[in-house]
This record gives sequence, C-alpha cells and structure tokens, in this order.
Amino acid sequence: MGGNNWIVDNILNALETWNAKLAEIWSLISTGPQDFRGGGIWSVIVGINGALQGIGLALLVIFFAAGIFKSATGFQDFRRPEMVLRHFIRFVAAKVAVTYGMDIMIALYSIVAGIIGRVATSMGSISGAMATLPSEVDTAIRGVGFLASIPLWLVTLLGSIIVTVLSFIMILTVYSRFFKLYMYTALSPVPLSAFASDVTSSTGRAFVKTYLGVCMEGVVIVLACVIFSAFSSAPPVVSGSDAVTMVWSYLGETVFSMLVLVGLVKGADRIVKEMMDL
Repeated sequence: MGGNNWIVDNILNALETWNAKLAEIWSLISTGPQDFRGGGIWSVIVGINGALQGIGLALLVIFFAAGIFKSATGFQDFRRPEMVLRHFIRFVAAKVAVTYGMDIMIALYSIVAGIIGRVATSMGSISGAMATLPSEVDTAIRGVGFLASIPLWLVTLLGSIIVTVLSFIMILTVYSRFFKLYMYTALSPVPLSAFASDVTSSTGRAFVKTYLGVCMEGVVIVLACVIFSAFSSAPPVVSGSDAVTMVWSYLGETVFSMLVLVGLVKGADRIVKEMMDL
C-alpha cells in the first residue's frame, strides 16, 4: 500500500526542480549585473571595458576622419562654421559615449530595472507560480498495487523528465540574457565609437537599440511569470477514476502550463523586437 512512495518522490523531485529554477529566475531578474555572484564577474567586465577604451578612442578618430572626408566635397567646405561645429559636436558626443559608455549603460539598465520592479510588485512573490502535487493524486498513487504501479511509473517518469528539461531550458534562457548584458557592457567602447561619423553611426544606434532590447527582455520574463502565476492560481483539474488516468491528467495540464511559461521566457527577445523594434 505504501510501497509507491518512490513514484510520489519522483514527481515531487521534478516539481522541486521546477520550483527551484523558478525561484532562481526571480532572484536573477531582481539582481543587477554588478551584484551577481558577489560582483566577481562584473570586475572582469570592467577591466575588459577599460582595456577596450583605447581601441574605441582610436576607432573614434578613424571614423571621425572618414566622416569628415565623406561629407566634404572640397576644401571650401571646411571653411563653413556650421559644418565644423556639427562635426565637433558629433566628435565630443562620441567621445563621451566611449569614455562613459559603461555609466550610460548602467543608467539604462537601472531604468529598465525600475520597470521590472513595478511589474514584480503587482505579483508580490513567485510563490503563487510554484507547482504542487494535489493530495488526491498523492493518495491515489499510494493506494495502487504493484502491478498497476508499473504503467504509473512509466507515466510519472516521462512527466518528470519533461518537467526537468523545461526547468533547465527556462533557467538557461535567463542566464543567457544575463551573460549578454555582460558581453554588451564589456565590448561597448568599440560599437559606441561608431557615433563619430555619419557613415558609421548606424552601427552605434543598432548597438544601443539591441542593448535596450536585452534589458527589456527582463520585463517580458517577469510579466510572463505574473501571467503564469494567474494562470496557475487554480489547481490543475484532476479527472479519472483510476490512478494512472488521474496522474496523466494532472501531468498533462501541469506540463501544458509550464510550456506556456517556457515559451514566453524563451521568446522574450522576439516579443521585445516585435513590440518595440529593439
């Protein structure tokens, strides 16, 4: 009678993995790049950014010179004060972008973090999105005999594998966003130097837009968690007279709701791009 605890434990372990990854996502989204893992990674990123500033400034001069000669049709153009002023302002702006690019990017991230905080406040905590095993399913599994537990084991094994795989797909997507933030910050002096010229400024604009898009992915991920929490607020409908049917019904509805969340998290970059053209 009580020999089917291992089947229950199998389901509970998978749900525990899901809940742990969900809590980790919530923690990651509310953590700034400077504080992640004690700030050790951020220190490396700051060092790389500083090392690339020299290259960025050199490229800035090259792009600036190329822009001047591209826009000037003759030496007489250099005598026009409006042209000189325009290029001077562009050069200064690009110089500020390269030198203080990290501060600018942190400011942009802080603005988006404020939006994330506002959205997260509406949810309160992630506990509402946690998956649980209904008591009636637990009782039905424990009451199954040995022979009947064999197909039940196969069903729970398949469901547990799917839940575990979905958990890791979801957390890997969030970690990927986090590492993209680091990469953009580390390499920022090079693309930001492109603002020095009309010819190459599109590269700088594309970089800033893409970086904002990566930041806004966090908003979509939190919003997806809020939607999932509301979607999962009611316990899964468990139907069927025998344990196998009940477990299959429970796992089917649970996996479906998890797929909704994983799909939204996985497609956060596409949603941001379609919504805001970032």
